Amino acid sequence: MVVKVSSLNARRALEALGANIKTARLKRRISVQGFAERVGVSESTISRLEKGDDGVSIGTLAMACLVLGEIGRISDFLDPGSDDTGLLLDREALPKRIDRKRGSRPTGITKGDTVLPDRDDDDDDEGVGF
Repeated sequence: MVVKVSSLNARRALEALGANIKTARLKRRISVQGFAERVGVSESTISRLEKGDDGVSIGTLAMACLVLGEIGRISDFLDPGSDDTGLLLDREALPKRIDRKRGSRPTGITKGDTVLPDRDDDDDDEGVGF
């Protein structure tokens, strides 16, 4: 079942992607025929890819990127480390505060009923060690 892209923004993005692929091919002085042979598809499929046709497979796109020497762009697409929206959502999901679990005892050296903090030689003058 072929799903056609109904969003105008998505269609424009595909058209821009196709135009970018065509520009990259032309800059490398690769003919449509030569490009099609290297990608392993017909010339008409290359034409459809360069026009931003939403029916061209992602495999064809990947092979086109490989032929153009840009296959790394596929794996970098929506990389979680550079996904600004995803990173923002992760940050918003962080707890506002962290409460000590009930019933747990603070760590440290016990002296009678008084709990003294652990001594660490890495502490600075304010008592914070990094």
